[in-house]
Amino acid sequence: MSDATPREWRFYLDDMIGFAEKVLAYTRGLDQASFEASGLNYDATLRNLELIGEAATHIPESVRLAHPEIPWRMIVATRNRLIHGYLGIDNDTVWSIVRDDVPNLLQQLKLMREKSA
Repeated sequence: MSDATPREWRFYLDDMIGFAEKVLAYTRGLDQASFEASGLNYDATLRNLELIGEAATHIPESVRLAHPEIPWRMIVATRNRLIHGYLGIDNDTVWSIVRDDVPNLLQQLKLMREKSA
């Protein structure tokens, strides 16, 4: 047993921001075909999408409810699908998440951090 205090949820928020920034950095300048063929960039991007979802599970429900603009359930569901590889990974969906959802999520998370500071 550990006497460590639980990690402050704002640290998980910072983690989510960092992981989202990595996703964008790893895919910068790539089109979908290049992304899918990239190997390391592809794997690193998937891993950071998983980590965004894992960090989201540590944000308290009360905080999530106060920020309904962030699709918490979808973030966690995406993590679960990637981690467990349910029916394989749909690269069209992953690319859509990278190009459309992650930039918006990053902006929302940064606003949330500013408001909770």
